[in-house]
Amino acid sequence: MEAKAISRHIKQSPRKVRMVADLVRGKDVETALNQLHFSNKKASEWIEKTVRSAVSNLMTLEGGAGVSPEDLFVKTILVDAGATVKRFRAGSMGRASIIRKRSSHISVTIAEKKDKVGKNQKKK
Repeated sequence: MEAKAISRHIKQSPRKVRMVADLVRGKDVETALNQLHFSNKKASEWIEKTVRSAVSNLMTLEGGAGVSPEDLFVKTILVDAGATVKRFRAGSMGRASIIRKRSSHISVTIAEKKDKVGKNQKKK
């Protein structure tokens, strides 16, 4: 069983958010949340919020009430580029310099550990 959560239009560049997302990809939910909570990166707050939302989505599904949070792991976490807002400021010699204010979208998929073990056994 798995569930998904998406956070959109995060006011931070995807490159910076991906750095934090790489830390928790494939880890247990408890370990991931603990690592995100004590990280001092701005993106960790948004990723933590999205992971918690995905866990909550899984618990509200039919049959999800019997699943304990200890049996979950972060299956996939994707960070995509959102809309870029373009602003201009004065540059040298009368020119205009462009400022790109980037945003990102975060997608998190949570799954049970049983599924992870089952898939590995099928490959062998």
